[in-house]
Amino acid sequence: MNISFENKNVLVTGAGQGIGKAVVKAFVKYKASKVYALSKTKENLDKLVSEESTVIPIVVDLSDWEATKNALKCIQEPIDVLCNNAGIYIAESFLEVKPESIDTQFNVNFKSIICVSQIVAKGMIESKRGGSIINVSSQASKIALQDHTVYSATKAAIDATTRAMALELGKFNIRVNAVNPTVVMTDMGRLGWSDPQKAAPLLNRIPLHKFADTEDVVNTIIFLASDKAGMINATNIPIEGGILAT
Repeated sequence: MNISFENKNVLVTGAGQGIGKAVVKAFVKYKASKVYALSKTKENLDKLVSEESTVIPIVVDLSDWEATKNALKCIQEPIDVLCNNAGIYIAESFLEVKPESIDTQFNVNFKSIICVSQIVAKGMIESKRGGSIINVSSQASKIALQDHTVYSATKAAIDATTRAMALELGKFNIRVNAVNPTVVMTDMGRLGWSDPQKAAPLLNRIPLHKFADTEDVVNTIIFLASDKAGMINATNIPIEGGILAT
């Protein structure tokens, strides 16, 4: 399948490492005109730019609504593809959930999607070029996982908002979809799930009996962002090896 993002501008949040970094590199590979990479960690963006010199870095803490709005003012051209990837996970059992962890996770995982997507969608509407928005959700929005109460709630909010965005933005030829991965074996994923004893209960629920590789998620995002997915809208694409069937 021939996919190209020539003459298209892309913005990826949470782009300093893991899935976001891999998504940025994929858009460069597929010839996007401009790729903006947003992260709160300058060192990660510096490393990304050293590897992909055409990437345009934006350093901002997405949990700060006004700072995010101000940071995105540097983008003068309309964005054609937005990947809302930034996210944070704080492990807490339900009985130990703290109010500050609720605020932190909702600000980064959910509220930032509203902020960034409003800005980008308004630009898409003004340009009359349409566009594609992909929100990175999780299998945690669909199934109960230990110590994931708040994180799961943020991802369920993303799923619901994806549908609402698709409904309201469709008339402007803006497609909005979400991907819902299982554990992804990024560097962070390997740190958290390489212990066989910890991983076994979850792996045993996955029919393919393996976690996702970064490329599994990246390839799905690239497809959804492309014109090849022109009639895919308001969907959640599971990337979880079949766990939702069990």
